[in-house]
Amino acid sequence: MSDSLWRDERAIEGLPIRLVIALVVGVACLSVMMSTISGIETLQVTEVDVEPAPEVTTPGTQNVTVTVVDSKGSPVSGATVVAKSGTATLDGVRTGETSAAGNATLSLSPSLGSNQQDGTVVFEVKPPAGSSYEDARSNTDLLVVEST
Repeated sequence: MSDSLWRDERAIEGLPIRLVIALVVGVACLSVMMSTISGIETLQVTEVDVEPAPEVTTPGTQNVTVTVVDSKGSPVSGATVVAKSGTATLDGVRTGETSAAGNATLSLSPSLGSNQQDGTVVFEVKPPAGSSYEDARSNTDLLVVEST
């Protein structure tokens, strides 16, 4: 019996027609479902990042413009930017809300320890309420370097 199956050259001709129809309909349904799922953007969450300007600064008071962008580089308006001490010290937490261009200007006064040559100021982003943005990964830090 098994020897006769190997020599049978009819291929799909030997399958019951109901099985062939079920296979074709199943593949078509799967294709439609996959295209529908990939087209739903409301279920997707977009990661945001910050772009401080300047990226490197010295200790002391200065204004730093922080731009919040999505994964495509488009600005995000209405987000709250929070600057905190990293390895450089800030005298508190500074916050600002981004404009329509995605910019927030923060007045920062970073300082370094007595034997510290450099440090960082860390940024967090609170996305606008009801948006599809999130800030799950670490953001770009502001590098503070002691001037020599």
